[in-house]
Amino acid sequence: MNKIYIKMLGLVVFTALLGSCKKFVDYNPHEDFVVTDQDYLKSEGDYRNMVISAYTPLQWLNQATVIGDVASDNSVSGGESASDVLSLQQIDDFTLTPVNGAIEDLWKVSYEGVNRTNYLFQYKDKNPAGQSVNFSGKDALYGEVYFLRAYYYFTLIKMWGDVPFFVDKRLSLTDSRTLKRTAKTEIYAQIEKDLNAAVAALPAVQTQKGRITKYAAQGLLGKVYLYEGKFSQASSVLEPIIAANAFTLVNDYASIYLAAGENGPESVFEIQYTNGSPYYNWGGSTRGQGNYSVQQNGIRGISGSAAMPYAAGWSTNLPTKNLADAYSAGDQRKDVTAFNIEAYKAAHPEYGISYKVAPYKNTGLYNGKYLPRKGETSGQIELNYLNNFRTMRYSEILLMAAEAINRGGGDDTKACGYLNQVRRRAFKDSNHDVTASGSALKQAIWDERRLELAMDGDRFFDLVRTGQAASKLTGFQAGKHEVFPIPQVEVTISGLTQNAGY
Repeated sequence: MNKIYIKMLGLVVFTALLGSCKKFVDYNPHEDFVVTDQDYLKSEGDYRNMVISAYTPLQWLNQATVIGDVASDNSVSGGESASDVLSLQQIDDFTLTPVNGAIEDLWKVSYEGVNRTNYLFQYKDKNPAGQSVNFSGKDALYGEVYFLRAYYYFTLIKMWGDVPFFVDKRLSLTDSRTLKRTAKTEIYAQIEKDLNAAVAALPAVQTQKGRITKYAAQGLLGKVYLYEGKFSQASSVLEPIIAANAFTLVNDYASIYLAAGENGPESVFEIQYTNGSPYYNWGGSTRGQGNYSVQQNGIRGISGSAAMPYAAGWSTNLPTKNLADAYSAGDQRKDVTAFNIEAYKAAHPEYGISYKVAPYKNTGLYNGKYLPRKGETSGQIELNYLNNFRTMRYSEILLMAAEAINRGGGDDTKACGYLNQVRRRAFKDSNHDVTASGSALKQAIWDERRLELAMDGDRFFDLVRTGQAASKLTGFQAGKHEVFPIPQVEVTISGLTQNAGY
């Protein structure tokens, strides 16, 4: 009898375990309201929405634009004191260490962008459930993703040199412990591959303003080639943009940076910002849809009549006297790039302007391209300015083509022609045309890049790539400051090797 009982009990336990195992195997996470990968990318709309999410980290990179000038001779950190915006002060003074909040954030944001684009490539042909989702325009949509991944990796290379590199999937937390740094030459090869794929897939014109076009991909590819010293390849992708007659130089330079000038006839690629969904999170100051850096540029405590257009800000990222002095008399770019508040106040007594002098590293000058203006923000006003970054304009295409031709041993007369288109817009005449050749023309093109693109975030990286940084930047140490330090948290967690000198 006991034997029979034991056998029956064993059968009951076995049956119960079998049912339990079956239940575990058949477990549906939706029963516990859990969303998994299986819920993603089931329709055309899912793919299109996720591509929009791959654009989002572009907005979060806004401090890269600020740093590109603060680290150079174009601007100083400014602020309320030596301890205000400490991360920018350290960058400005070349005293930065691997513990720097701005640098760490840009690293995280760049890899967030890489992760989002890689996720889309991981499921390009089949979604996480193993299903194929095909629709008209999918290849062109993925052209945007190719561009975005290239942009994020290009940002990483410019700032840190050799960096961890992966393209087959998004990283998990456990993957971080296995990361190694990859030579930037290998990453550049992938960037070229991605941008060529983007050029092949993208349309010349997008129906929605701000989306990446074939010309934007060609422009970025040309810029990448310049950084690599591949001058003939650069001219081969930049000159077709010029020949297409798809862009024109705006007559009034200052108007480019007004809200009405966004995505205008000179715009090749802009990073889009909006204040349509007001943001209130100070803990994620760069994570809203608005352009946080606009508030940084503003004149401290400015006030005046209702007609006075400017709103107050924090007086950081102040243009230098060195930059202002680089402009020749009659150059219309000077007043908007190195905005002189005292001169403006004197010219407009009707506004009754008052303001507070920038307390730290005051230059008397402000970044007029991205000054905060009344009515262009919402919600928590400091976090929600709608100003787009003019990331690549037609004038830069002309200057890059001129540089590529000159440094590639091409026709200097043609290179001068491209350069002089930019100068004629600046001076409203042809009396300031450049007629140089060879190395003199090369330097003239580099100098023009500074004047045309000042406060747009390119200057520091231009000085590094052209070998001029050590001779022009006080405190710059050759062999160290060409790149920024790898964030200490990444060195600690992932065991990454640090850049030399840090």
